[in-house]
Amino acid sequence: MHDRPTRGVPSWRVHGTVASALGARLGGALLAGWLIGLGVLPPATGWAADPVQVSIARVSRAESPPEPLSFLDRPVEDDGAAGAELGLQDNRTTGAFLGHDYAYENVVVATDQDLAERVSALVAGGSRFLLLDLDAADLAIAGQAMDEVAGDAAGGALGFNVRDQSDALRNQDCRANLLHVVPSRAMRADALAQYLSWKRWDEVALVTGRHPSDAAFAAALERAITRFGLEVVDRADWTREPGARRTDSGHHTAQSEIPVFTRFDDHDVLLVADELDEFGEYLSYRSERPRPVAGSQGLVPTAWSRTHEQWGATQIQRRFEKLAERTMTPRDQAAWLAMRSIGEAVTRLQASRAEAVREFLLGPDFTLAGFKGVPLTYRDWNGQLRQPILLSAPRMLVSVSPQDGFLHRTSELDTLGYDRPESACEAFQ
Repeated sequence: MHDRPTRGVPSWRVHGTVASALGARLGGALLAGWLIGLGVLPPATGWAADPVQVSIARVSRAESPPEPLSFLDRPVEDDGAAGAELGLQDNRTTGAFLGHDYAYENVVVATDQDLAERVSALVAGGSRFLLLDLDAADLAIAGQAMDEVAGDAAGGALGFNVRDQSDALRNQDCRANLLHVVPSRAMRADALAQYLSWKRWDEVALVTGRHPSDAAFAAALERAITRFGLEVVDRADWTREPGARRTDSGHHTAQSEIPVFTRFDDHDVLLVADELDEFGEYLSYRSERPRPVAGSQGLVPTAWSRTHEQWGATQIQRRFEKLAERTMTPRDQAAWLAMRSIGEAVTRLQASRAEAVREFLLGPDFTLAGFKGVPLTYRDWNGQLRQPILLSAPRMLVSVSPQDGFLHRTSELDTLGYDRPESACEAFQ
């Protein structure tokens, strides 16, 4: 799958460079005809007679960036926000020629502020599309507030989850007004398990951290292990709180304690579930047996990585670095994809009603170029964006899942995460 050429990537998507050059020379009608010829506009829509107003808001909670594990890692102050800004620029580049006006507001809600009240005010004020950079609990609050304010007369409101990976949000806790751009934990775990199966590294040991998010990722890994015929031969829980990493004796302590902690039955790979990056990085080169580490550290299944350079990814990496003066994170990429999903739908529909955009995104005619080698689409049974998952080491992309040989009757991408027959989501039925 990852060796295939990119399909369905229209040439206009080269960030409006060609369109910008031609726009200075071509009239509106001629440019519209040119875009129709490229497949950007369907012939039936023609040129928009009146401007299309598109109002988007990004909503996040105020937070302090986590302390980096290493001095090599720079704290990220605007994680996710910069990705949304790049997507907005891309939408406006195309929208300038089509009569589409994109209004955007980046809203940071303080920890002591009422999130429901803030979301309600945004929707009542006309924001029909919300990029929700929130955890699962806040997503439920925001989704409820959107439902209560945006009635049928207003065309509804549509949220895009660009942060939370909870599998429950794609199953029993799904909401009809919430699409998921960020991959679920199940998708990431399945991507890693497929690679281990392909390598025939069938026996694994599993170490789980002390936080609920660690337990959730460990549960996803165990599901994937069973699904793809692997075996957990041993497991342990890491319960120690982080110590003084940068003291003079820090590496001596890790060097003496971790071999004792990792005295597992023989295994091929040491899997780790440490989403807050408290201890997983210390397992490589220190475990009792010389085994590769994978999971939240080591070989990491991720939506995006700076190591990714294929299928035009270098182009967007460089554009992002010019904008933000740092590398693109998975949250940035999710926000960019959400922005581009809105832009693609508005471009094709020549309209911005949230209910029409939702129907189009979940329908058979929507595809999105995401620099991952195949067109991306949304699952119509739970609103999850289908996408390949990168398997990245710290400095090199190792592989991309789905792996060769893992087939599906509809889409190989549906071998990652909960498939239609497994879904417990009822809101999309």
